[in-house]
This record gives sequence, C-alpha cells and structure tokens, in this order.
Amino acid sequence: MHPWVAILGLLLLLTDGVTSYSQVTGVAGQSIRLPCSYTGEITSACWGRGKCSWLSCGTDIIQTDGYNVIFQKDRRYQLKGYIGERDLSLTIEDADPSDSGLYCCRIEKRGWFNDIKIMQELSIRTGFSGDK
Repeated sequence: MHPWVAILGLLLLLTDGVTSYSQVTGVAGQSIRLPCSYTGEITSACWGRGKCSWLSCGTDIIQTDGYNVIFQKDRRYQLKGYIGERDLSLTIEDADPSDSGLYCCRIEKRGWFNDIKIMQELSIRTGFSGDK
C-alpha cells in the first residue's frame, strides 16, 4: 500500500469528530434555546436535524453567511443572538415533542476537515395539566 493511501485513510477516520455534545430538555409549547458559539474569524454556519455529515449540517433548518440568516426552513427556527458576535444559538419557538432528537451546529473553518461541529440532543416533554 502507498503511504499516501494510509495517510488519507487516517485523515478520514480522524476528521468526523464532534467538537462538543450536550443534552437539552424543554417543555412543549415553550421556546427552546440550543447553544452554539465560536471564537475566531467570522464565518458561515448552519443548523441541521440529525448527525453532522461530512460536508453539511445534515437536513438544514437554518444557515448564515456569518452576518445574516440566508436560509430558514421554518419561522419557528431563529437565531436570536447577534450572529456577528459569533452567537449562533438556535431558538425553536412553540416546541413540539416531534422536535426531539439530534441537532447539529456546524461552523465552517478555513482548511480541510476542521469545521466545528456542536451536537445537541433535544428532548421535549409535554407539560403537566395538574389534573389527578
């Protein structure tokens, strides 16, 4: 086997790393905030449902060019922080149990295989009626 094949294989194994992973719990009908921020040069980013893929956020729900939202799948998905200050926290309005699952915040960085991937596991529970 050629050395470049081994190096490429090693790179491919090491590059799908997730920078961070956390769990968020919310209540149906309320707004839920999934945190995502970064440091360094302002850059484009996206949020998606499901696991981060190699080249994208998976099923994109919102995208930014680093300054403005350039794609929004649904008005319930909003970036309420100041994007230019590198706050890409996703707010889901009027959360529903169907919103539960994995979310990926992917921040594009210059160079190959060095994007920041922040995974959030969201669990939405229904409110309690108070009836016994």
